[in-house]
Amino acid sequence: MKAALASLLGSTLEYYDFFIYGAAAALVFNHLFFTDVDPAVGLIASFATFGVGYIARPLGGLVIGHFGDRLGRKRALLTCLLLMGASSFLIGCLPTYEAVGIWAPIMLTVLRLAQGFSAGAESAGASTLTVEHSPTNRRGFFSSFLSVGIASGSVLATVVFIPVAALPDEALYSWGWRVPFWISVVVVAVAYFVRTRLEETPVFQEIAEEDEVRNLPIKDVVRYQFPSVIRVMGATTMGVMQSLVTVFVLAYATQNVGVDRPAMLTIIAVATGLMTIVVPLAGRLSDRVGRRPVTFIAVVGCGLGIFPYLWIVSTGNAIAIAVATVVFLSLFYSCREGVWPAFYAEQFAAPVRYSGMALGNQLGNLIAGFAPLIAASLVVIGGWVPVAVFGAGVAVIAGTAVYFMRETSSLTPQRLDEPYETARANHTGRAATNSLTK
Repeated sequence: MKAALASLLGSTLEYYDFFIYGAAAALVFNHLFFTDVDPAVGLIASFATFGVGYIARPLGGLVIGHFGDRLGRKRALLTCLLLMGASSFLIGCLPTYEAVGIWAPIMLTVLRLAQGFSAGAESAGASTLTVEHSPTNRRGFFSSFLSVGIASGSVLATVVFIPVAALPDEALYSWGWRVPFWISVVVVAVAYFVRTRLEETPVFQEIAEEDEVRNLPIKDVVRYQFPSVIRVMGATTMGVMQSLVTVFVLAYATQNVGVDRPAMLTIIAVATGLMTIVVPLAGRLSDRVGRRPVTFIAVVGCGLGIFPYLWIVSTGNAIAIAVATVVFLSLFYSCREGVWPAFYAEQFAAPVRYSGMALGNQLGNLIAGFAPLIAASLVVIGGWVPVAVFGAGVAVIAGTAVYFMRETSSLTPQRLDEPYETARANHTGRAATNSLTK
């Protein structure tokens, strides 16, 4: 349970910082860092900097994941915390375009890349750490607290931004937008304190004692478990749904449809807050009936539900939007959030788990990062319908990937490693045969 708490607090910090950027990108960054262009173009440019963070995530996953598999899960996760906290605080200190010109968006982009580098390793590391600390029959439940942390971070980011968004424009654009980024210092201190008191996972300790630590884990991932990387990458594209709701819909509803900013932020905060209840229930259900069936509830529900959801948002009816957001995000999407931390980590063997999950997960997240940018561009072309088609297409990709993933809910740690060990043994056997024939 201590590992689950550490994952919850750590991911709360990481994703508070990550999502506070999303709220700022949707509401204020186009006024602060892209003031010399048309407002619609400025919003698209603001969303582009949001997406840039996702470009850095695969690299961060590979680099920090390498050290997580080499030196331990705990050290890698502490590094993630410090990097994310520092980057977010510095964003709150940035001068605007009016003060320094083009250097303002450049510095913003650099710090967003640092945020992405950190986030790219956080989810894989926290999932790996929790899975390896949990009993076989409760891995889904305990690992789901990572997603509870992600939801909590999103709620915290949104709640903090509600009074900020209600400020008069002069106060909002001068100092108000900075406050949420400065608050991250407090959150990082609490999360760091908890994680420093967590022991390394027994699985990693056993690998280290048996001298099974791989010199270059990512090489083994590509050689022995690359199909798992592809499947996890495809399944991860479902993250598009959350990006559409928390970033694109926030901007679309407030700037295109005319919904009040604090009202829309409140709707998203309530729906995301309800996820913290449904997510662990979905994780526990996956321990009993399997990871794939629970994930398919999310895939089908979101894939079909994206059409009525965006139509309701386009009406501007705040009550209807609130109900639809709760159903779409809190009910259907939560089923995916409750399962993926365990499901994706379980696809990889212990010696390469951190690196393998980070690679597949963050490559799949690339499209989630650019989903608000894609959606904003599609709205200009044809309104909300092309955005819904885009979301449904992503659901088809994710559902296909999940269908071909190995069901892992009842497998022991030793059986989770079997595909990797078999592939290594076959490779070693072929290499020995080739050596003899020469």
